[in-house]
Amino acid sequence: MPLVSVITPAYKAARFIGETIASVKAQSLDDWEMIIADDCSPDETCKIVSELAAKDPRIILVRQESNSGPAAARNAALAHASGRYIAFLDSDDLWLQKKLENQVNFMAIKDCAISYTQYRRLSEDGKTLGRLICPPASQTYGQALKNAAIPNLTSMVDTEKTGPIRINEAGYRAHDYILWLSLLRQGHAAHCLQEDLARYRSVIGSISSSHRRSAYWVWRIYRDIEKLSLPHAAWCLLHYASHALMKRRVF
Repeated sequence: MPLVSVITPAYKAARFIGETIASVKAQSLDDWEMIIADDCSPDETCKIVSELAAKDPRIILVRQESNSGPAAARNAALAHASGRYIAFLDSDDLWLQKKLENQVNFMAIKDCAISYTQYRRLSEDGKTLGRLICPPASQTYGQALKNAAIPNLTSMVDTEKTGPIRINEAGYRAHDYILWLSLLRQGHAAHCLQEDLARYRSVIGSISSSHRRSAYWVWRIYRDIEKLSLPHAAWCLLHYASHALMKRRVF
């Protein structure tokens, strides 16, 4: 199978990074590389990753020279990626064993540039498993404007179709959403593999945990990057907010 490059930004990730790496090492597909970009963590993140990388050459540690945020860390990891497929996994999330294998096969069958899967939320302590979250079967640019439904931890991009990808570092928090909109705007297809293949850890205080803050950044993206008119942006935000409220039902 073609190589999959797993992109993982890490900051103060010592509590969870070992478990996250273990979920990648347990994949039924062996053709992967995991590039972990440490954003100057003050804890033992680098030590843990270095020790695991010494035992498995598929794990690659990239050290940022200064703390620059997750977008820059993802780009640092992307700069070292050599796989046809790019998969994103944050340092506290987990994959199930068949995630990469089933998703690569699904993308070959669908002949699509972007794919994503179902997943469940996991409590911070890993003891409570949430309901199954089922994203829509497919996403177009127009649909994505009204519903940020591509879960980053389950996403995969075929760069043979899209060309090299890069994360927007202009200060917007929802930089993954900017990436999906930019690729969908170009006409690429995004499809969902309807299988439960990942676990999103709900960490208190994480960037994505504030719904009001997320709505603010989505509004900024509509107006500043997508250049939507005021009425169009307001209409899309209304739909976005209603979908976000439905996703709040975690457990």
